[in-house]
Amino acid sequence: MSNLLNIKLTSLGFAIALGALTSQTLAADPPKDPTVKKSDAGICHDASSASYNNTKKFTAFNSLEECVKSGGKLPAGKTLPVVEVVKKSEAGICHDKSSASYEQTKKFTEFKSLDECLKSGGKLPKN
Repeated sequence: MSNLLNIKLTSLGFAIALGALTSQTLAADPPKDPTVKKSDAGICHDASSASYNNTKKFTAFNSLEECVKSGGKLPAGKTLPVVEVVKKSEAGICHDKSSASYEQTKKFTEFKSLDECLKSGGKLPKN
């Protein structure tokens, strides 16, 4: 008889714990929409895409570039934004497009901004 009582108490405890867990889960905020959704058809939709809100089955990405690199395609008529590349030369000099040495700099580390390059220890070119 004590085994049956233990099973009922254990079941009751489990039910209470499950109920508390369920109520916590329901009270939590729903997940935020990702920056980019890659649909099951392999199309990358950001918030500017007419199909973004309608895309329910997707893989989430942080950027269009990341989605396309994974094998995704852009919607018809959409192009990737042009990203300016800042080149940090082997000498540690940061060259943006306005630098006289930008085109000649062939061996470099790529950065998304001049500020990012400078924070990595790079220097501005001497004018």
